[in-house]
Amino acid sequence: MITFQNVDIKFGAFHAVKNLNLHIREGEFFTFLGPSGCGKTTTLRSLVGFITPTSGQILLRDTDITHTPIEKREIGMVFQSYALFPTMNVFENIAFGLRVKKISKTEVDRKVRDIARKVDLKDEQLFKKVSELSGGQQQRVAIARALVLTPSILVLDEPLSNLDAKLRVQLRNELKQLQKKFGITTIYVTHDQEEALTLSDRIGVFNQGVLEQVGTPLEVYNQSRTEFVCNFIGDINRIDPQVITNSRLHEVVRPGNIAYVRNEKVSLLPLPGIDTIQLKGKIAEREFYGLYSKYVLEISGGGQLKTIEKESRLVHHEVGDEVDIYIPVGDILQYPMKEGEA
Repeated sequence: MITFQNVDIKFGAFHAVKNLNLHIREGEFFTFLGPSGCGKTTTLRSLVGFITPTSGQILLRDTDITHTPIEKREIGMVFQSYALFPTMNVFENIAFGLRVKKISKTEVDRKVRDIARKVDLKDEQLFKKVSELSGGQQQRVAIARALVLTPSILVLDEPLSNLDAKLRVQLRNELKQLQKKFGITTIYVTHDQEEALTLSDRIGVFNQGVLEQVGTPLEVYNQSRTEFVCNFIGDINRIDPQVITNSRLHEVVRPGNIAYVRNEKVSLLPLPGIDTIQLKGKIAEREFYGLYSKYVLEISGGGQLKTIEKESRLVHHEVGDEVDIYIPVGDILQYPMKEGEA
């Protein structure tokens, strides 16, 4: 549905987006993920029309929209702060775009009430000031205001970043349900890995203007294509060279490569039927979280690993306990060592 072809975006000498090639499918929830300044928001703004690429094309259903005016792109946008009008009530906020298009009063009323019902806003809430609404209700107003114009695409630029952790979890669940309900192609921008993993059909990971990997949450997490993606997504162990040298890991890790394993893949219990590398060690640190504990393991012969274990009668360890450690061979990620890296 949306295609970026060889898109470059420069601001003077600064190369913000470098040779971007990406296809986003119709009806997909696609997330642009990366740290601040990586190019994700710049890419989004080029899709909406706020920025014109230095070179390359942006296609919507095979039609070149690279130079199409913003208002003709059929894209609805929800901003980080929602950008609701505080002096207007909910009805007026949702109706704003329709009135700009000079749609009849009767039709405005019908469309506003219809979209409000679809996003679970009650009739009595339509005539409240937006400041009287909860964070979740304000998000629904912002989404309703975008959807009432029947866009082909909905884009959301870090809409949850200003909220507290509990509300953020609640609202992202609501957001995913709304997207499924409408089936609209949705582009979501965030630096939050957990948001990206839980919301997305697919994720594009950006780093310094380069799209480093595109894949499903499982692919990006378990089969990270680059060392940056591997480190940016989730908690991970960089395996100490001493651990590699003193174990069967040296048969698995190719010479000149750096090896990683995600914390939760390291097990303190045997894994029947799985090819594992067994190490000896002891518990150096333990943090108890109720359902699970996080352990720092000192490996016999040198080096450390971290692991997360669900609390049960089978696994309960205290600092100083000697343990067997199992690393599944299939979960070891490895990347070529960079020039000059020891």
